[in-house]
Amino acid sequence: MPKPEFEFFKPDNLPWEPVAASATGGAGGAGVMQKILARDPDTGDVTRLLRFDAGVETSETITHDFWEEVWILEGELVDLGKRQTFTAGMYACRPPGMVHGPYRVPRGCTTLEIRYGTK
Repeated sequence: MPKPEFEFFKPDNLPWEPVAASATGGAGGAGVMQKILARDPDTGDVTRLLRFDAGVETSETITHDFWEEVWILEGELVDLGKRQTFTAGMYACRPPGMVHGPYRVPRGCTTLEIRYGTK
């Protein structure tokens, strides 16, 4: 079964959930929360909001074996490996194996992520 069908709705009532580092392919732990907008239970493909509290810093580079698209909605991410700062309005499309992070999040950040090809 693919992701469920939803007409436009406000996801305000969907819960924010803590993200464990092992569950994300890298970015997780204290101060990292997700709000699942849609998920395919068979493939694991997911669309989610990911929120980093101000002051979060991840410790490792991140790679995963699935596609990931990310749009920064608010705030900024400092990619310590690339020595670049990515800000609201920026977009990334990452194929499997693409290295990114670790990250520092000085003022907080919220992203929209679409992950597919996860299984």
